[in-house]
Amino acid sequence: MTQLPDSFRLALAQLNFKVGELAGNFAKINEVIDRAQTDNVALLVFSELALTGFPPLDLVYRRPMLAAQNKYLEQIAGRTNENFGVLVGFVDVVEQNGRVHLFDAAALCFEGKVVARIHKKQLVDQGVANDSRYFSAGDSAHVHDFRGVRLGVFVGDDIGFLDDSVGKNTDILINLAAVPFAIGEVDSRREGFVKTAVEHDQPLVFVNQIGGNGELVFDGNSAVFDANGQLLASLKGFEEDYRSLDVFAGVDASNLAKTDDSEDVQAALVHKGLILGLRDYVHKSGFRSVVLGLSGGIDSALVATLAAEALGPENVLTVGMPSRYSTEHSVTDARKLAENLGVRFELSSIEEEFQAFLTGLAPLFEGTSPDVTEENLQARIRGMILMALSNKFGHLVLAPGNKSEVATGYTTLYGDMNGAVMVLGDVPKTLAYRIARYINDKAGREIVPEHILTKAPSAELSPNQVDQDSLPPYEILDAIIQAYVEDRLSAEEIVAQGFEEAVVSRVIWLIHVAEYKRAQAPPVLRLSSNSFGSDWRYPLVANYRWRR
Repeated sequence: MTQLPDSFRLALAQLNFKVGELAGNFAKINEVIDRAQTDNVALLVFSELALTGFPPLDLVYRRPMLAAQNKYLEQIAGRTNENFGVLVGFVDVVEQNGRVHLFDAAALCFEGKVVARIHKKQLVDQGVANDSRYFSAGDSAHVHDFRGVRLGVFVGDDIGFLDDSVGKNTDILINLAAVPFAIGEVDSRREGFVKTAVEHDQPLVFVNQIGGNGELVFDGNSAVFDANGQLLASLKGFEEDYRSLDVFAGVDASNLAKTDDSEDVQAALVHKGLILGLRDYVHKSGFRSVVLGLSGGIDSALVATLAAEALGPENVLTVGMPSRYSTEHSVTDARKLAENLGVRFELSSIEEEFQAFLTGLAPLFEGTSPDVTEENLQARIRGMILMALSNKFGHLVLAPGNKSEVATGYTTLYGDMNGAVMVLGDVPKTLAYRIARYINDKAGREIVPEHILTKAPSAELSPNQVDQDSLPPYEILDAIIQAYVEDRLSAEEIVAQGFEEAVVSRVIWLIHVAEYKRAQAPPVLRLSSNSFGSDWRYPLVANYRWRR
């Protein structure tokens, strides 16, 4: 056992990096270095691939970007001295035997230079991860001496494969990570770190990224645990944050972020994830404002509410587009919601356009009866109007579909599926209602009108239509989707849980016949362990047949 210093001040920097924005990422890092040096910090730790942003995907193949990254890394190293060091994630480029290898790496910077490059060993190729497409597996040492303290530095999932020989030869375990948010995994992640700290009798430092990058949302929740698994410091969820602490001094209450005291914690967490993911998707794409159709239903109401909170009500345009089948209360509900949010609301009936299509198509449809074709025409007219507003005024279109609808194909291609991002695409219908009620409870007033929360869901594309005409009740539908899509249970296993075999069979059939629609859908903000995005990789064409 080494003789540890009486004090070792360490800082965690949980920042929202933008993929490929090297100058901006460096500026963030540089600003925090200033703060850490003022705090007399010995070691400042950033997240995985902080310099490039996470995940960089095929940008790692652009050599000019990596060359620029290395220059910024040199500048970071140049800011260290004999009393101050930095651990930062980056892409390491190494030429071996005439071949160029890329590594997901951490740089330990000290005394004005990079003194160690720690390469990720455990490459992950499941879910949203595809490490081996980009990186080679490392073989560098995990343990490095830093001012008399033995640091065990682990990139990403390497911390989960910590062996006893490494654990016994360290004084502090440090994990640079970029772990995306998934419902139910924040607590289990923390439990895993507590177990690791206790098993190896070492303090453990976990620094995670926050922010939305494409479909992924990173929740932060960085933390420090002592050797007994006690929480020494916690950083905020879904926000940039910074904490400095003496790792060997014990608990300081000021280093513990406040937790949400909502009764529906899941709804509260998903709400935060949606706000962060939507804001970053819009802003990091170079847009400031959005447009969406406001039907008077729960999905568009929730998306509008989230958009107003994420972007500011002045940056949200909502459009009511009633047809002959729209009820008066739907228009009233939509207008009331817009007033509650303070967003602009325009009313533009699609009746004239709808009739023009019916008239123009009548010779081609001669001898047929009205069916889903005429229903979809209405959705597509609305989609064209929203895209026209997007083109004319530079708004990003938000698609309102939820996970229940995306799963079963209860959406219209080139209609309500139009948009740059499907905000609720990983939010089941039942959870959408819970989030809306959470928003009202949190505000202490009615944001989403009560009538929207209590009326029967309907697409209003035919007379007296309600969703349950063609779908099981959402409580049943969502449970089956959860079991099949996220838990990956078989039809037989789901039936064994008490669901009717015919209903289970039909839902699974709907899920798979809608694959061609999902292939053309906008990106979905990922909030579960198996979303309809990078997690879901089924063939568009397959010979396997699911029973109906």
